[in-house]
Amino acid sequence: MEFQIKIKKTLPGFALNVELSSQKEIIGIFGASGSGKSMLLNCISGLIKPDQGKVVINGRTVFDSDKGINLPPKDRRIGYLFQNYALFPHMTISENIAFGLDGLKKIDKNKRVKDLMENFHLKDMDRKYPRQLSGGQQQRVALARALVVEPEILLLDEPFSALDDHLRNHMIREMSESLKEFQGTTLYVTHSIEEAYRLCSRIAILNAGSVEAFDTKRSLFQNPMTLETAKITGCKNLSKSIKLSEHLIEIPDWGIQLQTDKAVKAEEGFAGIRAHHIALAEDTSMENCFPCWIADESETPFRTTLYLKIGTAPHGLDDFHIQWEISHEQREEIREKLLPLMIYIDPKYVITV
Repeated sequence: MEFQIKIKKTLPGFALNVELSSQKEIIGIFGASGSGKSMLLNCISGLIKPDQGKVVINGRTVFDSDKGINLPPKDRRIGYLFQNYALFPHMTISENIAFGLDGLKKIDKNKRVKDLMENFHLKDMDRKYPRQLSGGQQQRVALARALVVEPEILLLDEPFSALDDHLRNHMIREMSESLKEFQGTTLYVTHSIEEAYRLCSRIAILNAGSVEAFDTKRSLFQNPMTLETAKITGCKNLSKSIKLSEHLIEIPDWGIQLQTDKAVKAEEGFAGIRAHHIALAEDTSMENCFPCWIADESETPFRTTLYLKIGTAPHGLDDFHIQWEISHEQREEIREKLLPLMIYIDPKYVITV
């Protein structure tokens, strides 16, 4: 199962220019609002015609501007799960799922719908209407409808955005199990990097209509190759840096020098450390140990973020250099420690772009 796309689409004030290829896998399409994620899916599905390029799904060319090929959506063997599910309110659940099954004998159509309803825990709901179902049940109906046509590629457009946190976590787990049975390529659009990481094997970062990065999820997080990739994958501590040697940089705004495991390439660039990779120093004689003062802090239900100033005491709540994310238990452990705290930044976690 192979998927290839190389397309361009220009609109007023925006240009989509994307090249991707994959085998049978789940590809995350991640980017900020307006980066072109949904437009990309619409170009693949045939709902939007690219200006130029080519789309190949499992060896079949469904779009080729040079050869004048542009198959309609119904002939592309694509399953599309829309953000709002797009269920037909006047149709029953079984009718919604069977909607794309034109040309099949009734007995075959009914069997395929019945099998999917059982697989997606929708048994005995065939005569209900979408309004009678919960958000999670509606999503399962929409996914069943996308799969009933036996697609070669599955397009998921932010399928969890309308769900609360508890239901979202439950549905992500269910979606993961469902996709293991799917034999084609899946493109999964999301604005949540955590969702992309949990579901996808590789992630494409879209920025202003172009692919900023495309790599395994581990590589993207551990070794982002661009500043935008570091930002969008959640690195909260980034600052301009100057190369001093192959494994030593200076960060003027923080007033420190950092040893790095990875070789530094750019003479001038940016350096960063993820907020959860900072640690309390156990041996202050080690490299990358620095005295810090707490300027401010904030809490979520399970984590505390400390806003730290390196080198000198802060003059106010906004006078800080970096953020440090720790558990509530860790916060209590250091609460009685005298300031400054000594922190340690492991060279293997230092990001340079």
